[in-house]
Amino acid sequence: MRRTAVVALAVVLLATPAFAQTAVRKLGRGLAAMTTGFLELPGNMVVETREHGAAEGIPLGFAKGLGMIIPRELVGVYEFLSAPFPAPADFRPILQPEFPWQYFEHTPPRHEEAPPGHHHPRRPRSSG
Repeated sequence: MRRTAVVALAVVLLATPAFAQTAVRKLGRGLAAMTTGFLELPGNMVVETREHGAAEGIPLGFAKGLGMIIPRELVGVYEFLSAPFPAPADFRPILQPEFPWQYFEHTPPRHEEAPPGHHHPRRPRSSG
């Protein structure tokens, strides 16, 4: 019975269209943040190494990642418990990247622009 519920939840979460923010996605985001918050450590090391090189990126990313584990976990609890309610508006994620494993996805180097409609998780959106 428990396995069936987990499989059903996974199917619902995976069937959600890309970038659509729903209560179910918020529930899954909260669950992911509560259980994989430790990915903040290597994830921030990867991001900072991409941006600053290994000598600066590894220690800086380690410090940032260590500091983000607890906030990721706490935001996960909040999102899990408040999943039925559209707060923030339209079920938008509180933290970026939305899921901790997204740190490991390729992001364009600084001189490249992201495709239209997307933004770099560490760079603020331009107002133009």
